[in-house]
Amino acid sequence: MTDTAAAKIQQEEKGSRRMTIGLILVSVTFAAIAQVTLKAGINHVTDANGGQLAMNGDSLKQIATQVLVWVGLAIFAVSAVLWLFALSRANLSFAYPFAALGYVIIVIASILFLNEHVQPITWVGMALIVGGILLIAQGSPQG
Repeated sequence: MTDTAAAKIQQEEKGSRRMTIGLILVSVTFAAIAQVTLKAGINHVTDANGGQLAMNGDSLKQIATQVLVWVGLAIFAVSAVLWLFALSRANLSFAYPFAALGYVIIVIASILFLNEHVQPITWVGMALIVGGILLIAQGSPQG
């Protein structure tokens, strides 16, 4: 194999790796956005009820008529389709740990959009998650 051919193959593998990680990250981000959207939707329902939902038909009806709940579910569907494309390119053992980044995204989004408060220890945990993902990302998507 010539040096030019080897360089071309290496460049294609690098581009494919970027695409794979990109698909994984977009899917995880969409899943996290879906969670925050679902939480915002259910907050509207519980605020209207004055508290937690009961496990009954009336509560299900309120959930089913909340637009943000449907938007959240639609975003989850997009995330799932992107995840399938990512899995077609990578081993599950490589891709799935990236799902932990959803925790990081959700905590940040919960603070920004839901006015939630998190404990300082949560930030330590998130730093460990990010560190672990950075280690995993150094490996090959195909093992």
